[in-house]
Amino acid sequence: MELRDIEIFLTLTEELHFGRTAERLHVSQSRVSQSIKQQERRIGGGLFERTSRAVRLTPLGERLRDRLRAGYGEILAGIEEATATARGQTGTLTVGTMATHYQSIEAILDLFRQRHPQSELRLREILPIDPLGPLRSGAVDIGILWLPVREPDLTVGPVVHREELVLAVAAGHPLAERGRAELEDLGDHPVVYPEGPIPDYIWEAHTPSTTPTGRPVRRGLGILTLEEAFRAIAGGSIVSPIGSDVASTRQRDDIVFLPITDAPVMRFAPVWRTSGSTPLVRAFVQAAAEAPR
Repeated sequence: MELRDIEIFLTLTEELHFGRTAERLHVSQSRVSQSIKQQERRIGGGLFERTSRAVRLTPLGERLRDRLRAGYGEILAGIEEATATARGQTGTLTVGTMATHYQSIEAILDLFRQRHPQSELRLREILPIDPLGPLRSGAVDIGILWLPVREPDLTVGPVVHREELVLAVAAGHPLAERGRAELEDLGDHPVVYPEGPIPDYIWEAHTPSTTPTGRPVRRGLGILTLEEAFRAIAGGSIVSPIGSDVASTRQRDDIVFLPITDAPVMRFAPVWRTSGSTPLVRAFVQAAAEAPR
């Protein structure tokens, strides 16, 4: 018995009307009648009693209905699950962001969840000192990282967020009284630097190694976390560029955040392992391209 014939039989057991069954299944009434007759011939007994006024199940039809109903439901559930998996709509996708940057991509996360309700979306934090490590280890499937990222094993998606840089200085620092900073000021004060495997060219976009006039920017203290950086900055001898979004969530009495008038705007984009481009990864990237900014 074909799956379509089972569907016709079970629908007719509910409607008990050939016309309504045909309408519900978007087939002709003759197709319904033909299917039922074929099933009755194959089984060797009548499944329905037909009169000019009503259609009723025979005892044989009732037993067949009861046996087929549960199995048909399992078949449909299996097909639906397999289809969803093939389309990348099930499974878990882990997205890594730095600090509170997940807030800047909420529209993308919402759109992805709406389109793929059967999938699970997990968020993990990526440390700036090692932005590529979690990707390569498989700890995250996608990382929302600042650009540039130029790695042969990684693919970069569309820009999803832009963020200005501010300069974090101690509240009593000479620059704090000015109320603003320039990139050239970095040549006069040591800066924090990451004690981790972040490529130099990526860190350069955050904290340049030279000022616009070519003066070297001195490295002062190596840090592992943002909190370590803030403690060092609050001490007064170290300064550091910081993303403005991160700074807005770290207001402190002992640190002042100064706008950097000539700093480039940092651009963030999804990055993933080229070999790990799964249907879920592609679905997220599509949501990133189409979500409202």
